[in-house]
Amino acid sequence: MLGVEHLIAFNLTLLAAIASPGPSLLFLIRTTMAEGRSAGIAAAFGLGLMAALWTAAALLGLDALFTLFPWAYLALKTVGAAYLIWVAVQMWRTAREPLKDGARTAHSRYFRQGMLINLGNPKSVLFSAAVILVIFPAELTATYKVLIFSNHLLVELIVQPTLAILLSTEVIRCRYLNAKAITDRLAAGVLGALGVRLLIDR
Repeated sequence: MLGVEHLIAFNLTLLAAIASPGPSLLFLIRTTMAEGRSAGIAAAFGLGLMAALWTAAALLGLDALFTLFPWAYLALKTVGAAYLIWVAVQMWRTAREPLKDGARTAHSRYFRQGMLINLGNPKSVLFSAAVILVIFPAELTATYKVLIFSNHLLVELIVQPTLAILLSTEVIRCRYLNAKAITDRLAAGVLGALGVRLLIDR
């Protein structure tokens, strides 16, 4: 039977995963500091929704499908890695360009980019499947699966936007803007390296 202790353990694992260095956190930090609070929150919602959808996929057995059809996992991983590298290249190219006020209006763009960043990492479904296997009882009813997904979505939609709000404070943004060229190229280098790692990782 699903208990409160299971959800607490799951939520602690989620918080650790959200705070761990990776493409999603790096994208959230850069978007928030470069484009402002509302853009960061939009990106946070995209990242959070896709992360929760990966958990739903794990609950539905997508990890087993990847095991049966390794080419599907490889294809998704390759596309995701290519997208991360593309984002890194664009970030590097525009590192010295001043921010454009108009960029802040298309917040749906940052929502989509947030979803794509997490969609491009199929390891998320394997991570979710491993966490679910370790934390929750073996037999989960449909109701429990919906509860786990809803819980994950709620955590993501609270924590990710909160991070964006904290990162968008004036002091942090001013420091970023004063060193935009350096920080953007550092971020681009890390994102590109993560993309290459995802591409070649077996």
